[in-house]
Amino acid sequence: MRYRQLGGSGLRVSVLTMGTMTFGGVEGWAKVGSTGIEEAGRQVDRCLDAGVNLIDTANVYSSGLSEEICGEVLAGRRDQVLVATKARMPMGDGPNDAGLSRHHLVRECEASLRRLRTDHIDLYQVHEWDGQTPLSETLQALDDLVRSGKVRYVGCSNYAAWQLMKALGIAERQGLTRFASQQIHYTLQAREAEYELVPISIDQGLGLLVWSPLAGGLLSGKYRRDKGPEQSRQLAGWGEPPVRDQDRLYDIVDVLVEVASGRGASPAQVALAWLLARPAVTSVIIGARTGEQLADNLGAADLTLSDDEQARLEEVSRPPLLYPYWHQARTAGDRLGPADLSLLGPHL
Repeated sequence: MRYRQLGGSGLRVSVLTMGTMTFGGVEGWAKVGSTGIEEAGRQVDRCLDAGVNLIDTANVYSSGLSEEICGEVLAGRRDQVLVATKARMPMGDGPNDAGLSRHHLVRECEASLRRLRTDHIDLYQVHEWDGQTPLSETLQALDDLVRSGKVRYVGCSNYAAWQLMKALGIAERQGLTRFASQQIHYTLQAREAEYELVPISIDQGLGLLVWSPLAGGLLSGKYRRDKGPEQSRQLAGWGEPPVRDQDRLYDIVDVLVEVASGRGASPAQVALAWLLARPAVTSVIIGARTGEQLADNLGAADLTLSDDEQARLEEVSRPPLLYPYWHQARTAGDRLGPADLSLLGPHL
């Protein structure tokens, strides 16, 4: 297992992170998975044995049950692993049961600590943007949680670049704890993050954690033009991520399958290895319904793609340049920095 610094922090995390959205499976979360305590324990054992040192969960996953299962299976070995969780989503029907207010964040942090059976959270992430709570209130609450020792590092997830930059500016101006990372959706099928979110991570020294790196199973190789799996998130109506161009998706999968066949690997491993070679990516979050799927995903940590393989995947999946990027590619190529080149480099 390889380890990378989480952005500009001193924290080192494994290039693969264990995701636990499949733990529990109550109510609508059964569409994602319904891993019980025994299987969750086996999966955690397998990840720790492979060198994974970060487990990612959220308070909203199965209405807290995912955190409870994590707490139970980590009992007696909490110090062997880093634990990341999140807050923002609704946890009840009350007017203050969602969002990023001080009230909600502090209460949910304390609830997560109880469910996780721990005295601290290694990485506490705001799960989604809240446009109605002042950012200064959110950041001050997170800073208080860090100063109290309940949280070690903070991060955000699913922010737009302007929202993230605003948060970083407020934190710097007010001397508050800065986001160490952002957790985003980024795959061969969905490369929108390359327009703004990857460059801002390079420019501002943020770690990048990638959720749903196989696009909800779309890049597993099981989805082909003429067939699909009998059970999947997509068929169950989960709907994430959206597929806006199905023909393009199948073109990408065709190349994935060809590259995987030539390397004696699985398409999923190739898709994960591609991500791990992308600029600014710190760790890719893997989760699985079964131990077999998890074992296959873990194999991606040892796979390095050749330049030719990278080029084939780049050609079939490269997103078009939006404005102002197509203009910068034409006229600013003589004065681009590392953040700019993460997007524009292949177009010059």
